[in-house]
Amino acid sequence: MLPARFAPVLFALLLSGMMSCIVSGIATLRVTGLDGFAAAWMAAWSVSWPVAFPAVLVVAPVARRLVARLVRQPSEG
Repeated sequence: MLPARFAPVLFALLLSGMMSCIVSGIATLRVTGLDGFAAAWMAAWSVSWPVAFPAVLVVAPVARRLVARLVRQPSEG
């Protein structure tokens, strides 16, 4: 088990991996069809995940601040 202080980075790593896998798979399937899909998908994912991971690290705090501004906070009492 990792220490709790690594939770945000681990979250970003897992989220970026899963999202880039899904998005690159859809985009690759659309372009290639099923012919040679798996190899093309893995090639696309191997490029997109290293871009997605630092992007999530940078964008996630911005998204959290935007959500905090757009959501009504529960009233105490």
